[in-house]
Amino acid sequence: MEKTLNRIHPVSHPEATYFLQVSWEKDLGTGFGIILSDGQCAWTGTVSETEVSREAADMEMNREKYVEELKKALIAGEESAGKYNFAIS
Repeated sequence: MEKTLNRIHPVSHPEATYFLQVSWEKDLGTGFGIILSDGQCAWTGTVSETEVSREAADMEMNREKYVEELKKALIAGEESAGKYNFAIS
């Protein structure tokens, strides 16, 4: 299993720092686990392969392209800093 941990500053709370951990087996397209923490609380979830496909279809995006964008947004870290915005609700 592979994992990444990134620090994010959501646009919805720019003064706050959150930590985003993503874990996956083969690639994000086969599903992944996610943990979001503000240092005091943590929230966990999973995204299935079916959900990845459904979201790509909802966005009218090629599935492979959608998975590439997920990689950039969720696991690329510093190289994608400033290219993606996160909102916490």
